Amino acid sequence: MNPTYLHAAVLAAFAAALPASSVFAAEVSAAINPKAVLSVMERVADWQLANPSKHRTDDWTQAVGDTGFMALVGISGDRKYRDAMIAVGDKNEWKLGPNHYHADDHIIGQTYAELYLQLRDPKMIAAMRASFDDILANRRTGTLDFTVKGNQDRWSWCDALFMGPPTWLRLWSVTGDQRYLDFAVSEWWVTSDYLYDKEAHLYFRDSKYFDKREANGEKVYWGRGNGWVMGGLVRMLQYLPANHPARPRFEQQYKEMSAKLLTLQQPDGLWRASLLDPASYPLKESSGSALYAYAFAWGVNQGLLDAKTYKPAVQKVWSALVANVQADGKLTHVQPIGQDPKSFDNDATEVYGVGGFLLAGSEVYRMAVLDKAKPQTVAVANGTDGLRGDELVEVKLAGGIKAPVVMDAATSAILNSQVIGGKQLLFSVNVPAGDTRRYLVLPAERLAATPPADVKTHARFVPERLDDFAWESDRTVHRVYGPAIIKDPKEHLISSGVDVWVKKVRYPVVDKWYKNGAYHKDAGEGLDYYHVGQNRGCGGTTIYADNALHNSSNFQSWKVLADGPLRSVFELTFGKWDAGNGRMVSEVKRFSIDAGSNMTRVESRYSASGKGPLTVGVGIVQRDGQGDYVTDAAGGWSSYWEPQHGDDGITGCGVILPAGASGFTVADKQQLALGTVQPNQPGQPFVYYFGAGWNKSGDFADGAAWQAYVRNYAQKLKAPLKVSSK
Repeated sequence: MNPTYLHAAVLAAFAAALPASSVFAAEVSAAINPKAVLSVMERVADWQLANPSKHRTDDWTQAVGDTGFMALVGISGDRKYRDAMIAVGDKNEWKLGPNHYHADDHIIGQTYAELYLQLRDPKMIAAMRASFDDILANRRTGTLDFTVKGNQDRWSWCDALFMGPPTWLRLWSVTGDQRYLDFAVSEWWVTSDYLYDKEAHLYFRDSKYFDKREANGEKVYWGRGNGWVMGGLVRMLQYLPANHPARPRFEQQYKEMSAKLLTLQQPDGLWRASLLDPASYPLKESSGSALYAYAFAWGVNQGLLDAKTYKPAVQKVWSALVANVQADGKLTHVQPIGQDPKSFDNDATEVYGVGGFLLAGSEVYRMAVLDKAKPQTVAVANGTDGLRGDELVEVKLAGGIKAPVVMDAATSAILNSQVIGGKQLLFSVNVPAGDTRRYLVLPAERLAATPPADVKTHARFVPERLDDFAWESDRTVHRVYGPAIIKDPKEHLISSGVDVWVKKVRYPVVDKWYKNGAYHKDAGEGLDYYHVGQNRGCGGTTIYADNALHNSSNFQSWKVLADGPLRSVFELTFGKWDAGNGRMVSEVKRFSIDAGSNMTRVESRYSASGKGPLTVGVGIVQRDGQGDYVTDAAGGWSSYWEPQHGDDGITGCGVILPAGASGFTVADKQQLALGTVQPNQPGQPFVYYFGAGWNKSGDFADGAAWQAYVRNYAQKLKAPLKVSSK
């Protein structure tokens, strides 16, 4: 199903449809249980959506709010919050703010990267990547002295540590480009070495405050400024690899600051605008306090902070923050930008305050969910030197967990998951090179809501179109032909070849395209221009004997074993055919396609008369014209980048034989990867992969990119992610 890609113009109508404040008869609850915490978070978020800020949608104020909305997206059962974030990205054309080097104009990229992790749309990070590449190519090395022109081309003020480095780190996480990680870490410590007071364990806002003093003679350390740093530390530690050499230093600073800030919490649970002279700044302030609540709760949930020491502080500040929420959801006591922190209206609000509140709520929510829980902990390790992104892992469910959900242990986000066969749990992971990520498996009943799944795979029999069987992932579509088309007076097609439909969207299209029937022209999603006929198409098999192809007829029967959202599995049965010299063969194929993959896995089980192995050829049809066909016997793969097909584009096809290819040949214009199988052996299927890509999908600009994908996929099969569970 198509995720609702709202545009910014729709938000006004959306806001008008939200409940009026008079609907909220009940006061908000400060109770720390999943239902109460999520309820107040959604009420605050709904008020903000109904009363949007007047800032630019790429401004830092709005972007901080968006970070909170993304935290809510990870736990809410209502998809409207993600729709609103997609609308922001669409309005911004997925670009950063106008000031190329300024950290404030980078923070919106955190939302883009987190949306990309869910939806994997290349446009969401393309402009940010180009911008950051240019910054690296023209890196600034000037002073951080705040009185010198151009200083803000670097992170010369402490707020920047929330805005900038976590954005770079998220881009590294989704691309695997080490340069982004190195920049984030090195520049953080340049700023820290300049602004962090190693005795006070607090940050100066910028260099202009080094010699300033409060009325009581204390140094000036701003409450919200240090809140930005604490939030930035959390958002760095969420993605920084556990084995990174700088991680201990980040954790040390986080713990030092936490210990100091704990002593500065006021009796009402909040922190004041000035940390060391609260008496001169008596007004309650929500935004900085929310960031401390976020940081403390996250540390308790991670085991980095002692729960007995810090949990009471979290409970106290959460109660105080909720007390600042009006019945209609408006968050109050937020210090406005540039206004005297000693004098602002009690009902003042700002979208960045809402962002901090939602971030805090997401970790308080997790604290409540995990209270007295015994989750199954799953560790996924990537021992290779490349990013393993948008890849499924599989783990056996621990006993007693029914209707499981998967929580990212570094954040509070609930991930897409699927149960196969009642006992095996699938979920999608993103694990950078050399890293290990942890996940928590819990019964859904512990949550207040479960975020709706993104359906990324689908498989079905299509009787309304002559018994086709079609399947898809969020990357590609295939179909094969059933018995009805053989007898159709217009078709009379006997073929077990595999068809390709190309797509440029990440949502399912099979049902939609079959329904409207107009899929031979691209209406913005993709099309079917691939011709199979009696060829092998992309990934069709044959028995190769006596230098000739012996193809089966159309499939005779089908069975769907699983249908998304992350994996679809089905079986097709092919009746007996002559595989050469009167040897009769029949076949059952089990197909499996995963979210995030252009490749379909197939297990073929052959029954045959006679003795001896069969030589199976997995085929790719050879087109007229200049294509690029590459084979790798050692790697067990072949790749074909077809000639241009007019305005429709170029299709790539790949085949992988994990057990290795015994050879490659071309016969009857079919490019075959050859392997052998012993028939009549139920536990020894012939396993192969095939898949297709398109130069207009946004994933493969040219044949080299497609070839690299096939090669890397084959290599990944030989070096699977290591999954452990306890």
